[in-house]
Amino acid sequence: MEYITAFRETGCLSNSNERKSVVDEEENREEEQVSETVQEMESTSNSGLVKALDTYRKLIEGKEGLAEKEQAALEKKLKEIEKREIIESDPPHEPVEIPVEKGKITIGPPNLTRFEKARITGARALQLSLGAPPFIPIPKTAKTSLDIAMEELEQMVIPIVIKRVLPNGDFQNIPIDYFSNR
Repeated sequence: MEYITAFRETGCLSNSNERKSVVDEEENREEEQVSETVQEMESTSNSGLVKALDTYRKLIEGKEGLAEKEQAALEKKLKEIEKREIIESDPPHEPVEIPVEKGKITIGPPNLTRFEKARITGARALQLSLGAPPFIPIPKTAKTSLDIAMEELEQMVIPIVIKRVLPNGDFQNIPIDYFSNR
């Protein structure tokens, strides 16, 4: 028994009430740390806004001081900026296909871009060089598969769909015969 009492006095052995109080103290410390972290996060987001407002104020004031009316207008503008909602992240957006009608291309120019032309002719020339049948009679002036592919593109006989994509992911699939011949 004396042995157990000695352990309790040194703190190596405690009863259940002492254990609960130690656990409660640890939980309180954790809660305080969490609340301090939240306050720090709020102050850092506010500090960025404060820095931006100070920079804006210095930029407008410049080297010379402002008149009273200009100073009042500046303060009004700063308060307006301060009231704005700060967006932390973009809401998720699901890409949507934009319907296409003949003559109504909404994404990009109404004709093929030089990059689209290069991609189409290159892909079609590769197909022709690997043995694909041409869609037009081979012209007498054609010396390579690239010449045949370019002629097919000019006549708009290649059955291909161009996919044009907006930065938010929305897209439009446009058949090649919907483009104007330029």
